[in-house]
Amino acid sequence: MKDDLKGLYLAVISALVIIFVTNAIFPKKEIKTETPAPEAVIQTEDTAQNGNTVTFDETPLDKNTVLSQDKRIKIATPSLFGSIRAKGGRFDELYLAKYKQTLNPDSSDVELFAPAKTQNPYYAEFGWLATDSQIKVPDNNTVWAIKGTELTPSSPLILEWSNGQGIKFIRKISVDENYMFKIDQAVENNTGNKITLYPYGLIKRSIDPENAKGGVIHEGLIGVIDSDLKEIKYGKLKKGEPETFKTTGGWAGFSDHYWFSAFILTNDAESKIKFSNTAPQNYQADYVGAPVTIEASSVGTNSVKMFAGAKEIKLLDKYTKQFNIEKFDLAVDFGWYYFLTKPFFYILDFLFHIIGNMGWAILLFAALLRLAMYPIASKSFDSMSKMKKIQPKLKELQERYGEDKMKLQQETMLLYRKEKINPAAGCLPMLIQIPVFFSLYKVLNISIEIRHAPFIGWIKDLSAPDPLTISKIIHLPIPTLLDVGVWPIIMGITMFIQQRLNPAPTNKDQARMFLMLPIIFTFMLGHFASGLVIYWSLSNILSIIQQKAIMRKNGVK
Repeated sequence: MKDDLKGLYLAVISALVIIFVTNAIFPKKEIKTETPAPEAVIQTEDTAQNGNTVTFDETPLDKNTVLSQDKRIKIATPSLFGSIRAKGGRFDELYLAKYKQTLNPDSSDVELFAPAKTQNPYYAEFGWLATDSQIKVPDNNTVWAIKGTELTPSSPLILEWSNGQGIKFIRKISVDENYMFKIDQAVENNTGNKITLYPYGLIKRSIDPENAKGGVIHEGLIGVIDSDLKEIKYGKLKKGEPETFKTTGGWAGFSDHYWFSAFILTNDAESKIKFSNTAPQNYQADYVGAPVTIEASSVGTNSVKMFAGAKEIKLLDKYTKQFNIEKFDLAVDFGWYYFLTKPFFYILDFLFHIIGNMGWAILLFAALLRLAMYPIASKSFDSMSKMKKIQPKLKELQERYGEDKMKLQQETMLLYRKEKINPAAGCLPMLIQIPVFFSLYKVLNISIEIRHAPFIGWIKDLSAPDPLTISKIIHLPIPTLLDVGVWPIIMGITMFIQQRLNPAPTNKDQARMFLMLPIIFTFMLGHFASGLVIYWSLSNILSIIQQKAIMRKNGVK
């Protein structure tokens, strides 16, 4: 029978590949924009006083040279170190103390923020805007008076500046032990007249879009605006065509694979958020808050938070509850299967803290998942064993009714009923495996907790492909696509053995196709995270053991 059970298998496997490709290129929901805020122009290092954009220096300066040009206030926490530029009060030097660039313990720490005029500037600043051009407000050239010598979790900074017009600006900066800053701003109005100011904040960076494509993981501008997640790739933003939104609360900033920065707004006033491409390879996320009217001889205030650090999932969940930040965990790209991906992470993290090794945690997770699916898989393997047992009878029917497709189908279904076989039962475990596969794929790719996590032997980073490739074993050049590691080969072998236990397709073309699948999957998954391949290998081995036992029970050779 040409259109037998194996046709359904082929459709399912094709769907798996289609889902993977679609997840990588599926277009995001169309973003509706609002009218940009008209109140004022935010001045930055690359914005002229008339609001026109100018470019960064064509020749970047050495970072140490730039850092030495201005007075700086040191930042020192268990998770961060760097400095704030006293002039302008700008956050423009920040390193992540717990993360290295490479597996080498002597490699440099991960750099998040970098000052303007260097190779890849990336910084944040906050302040006030005024529609009245006569009112002087602090800008990126303002030299603040500083109370405090170092910003730590136990010692906040106080910055003060008077504009010479009877207005005093006070800024208090504090930080916790992780990655959350708080900027409390106050304005003392001693002018004798009522004034109105607008709080603002921005995060700006220079990056080549070609270096931040991210694959199936979003890298670019990101935010939750009026409860909706907005993700915008760098290449989607055209110069002079900003995306502007109105929101009450929410957050916005920049998302990298493992790192993230964002300003976080309060939920009591409407703000305008804007994502823009200010110049070639220069991008900005900024907000202008609701107006603050300050009566004579009184004080106006505003508060905003800023996250700048690693996408530690449990920490983001903690901040979500602690500060009532809506959907803050979506800074991590959980993908379509959020309802599976996030629980999978927590299960793996729990197992890791019991075992102490993420690789063994993944293998234990595979065993537990296989145990949970045992009732379904048992029925499936039982059905496939019976299918394998009646293969000679199916071939006999094909020989007898090969020219009469209708009669062949009728006789085949009668045989299935007689032998009490459900031909579709064998597909159920595979259908369940599809979301499981992609959820685990996401976990192993998005979770910074798995970055640089070792297993045993040559596997030093479960989030990276197997490094012990064919070319390193035989010391000969191999095309990159074909140069896979040992674990992908093990996975391919287990997939081949498992395939041989299943009923063979009666159609020769289908049989050839299925014979090629282990080879195709070996090279396709060979460049995926090694942790995923290790999981798949053990899952196959457990399936083989289970299937062999059921075949023996049913008397199938």
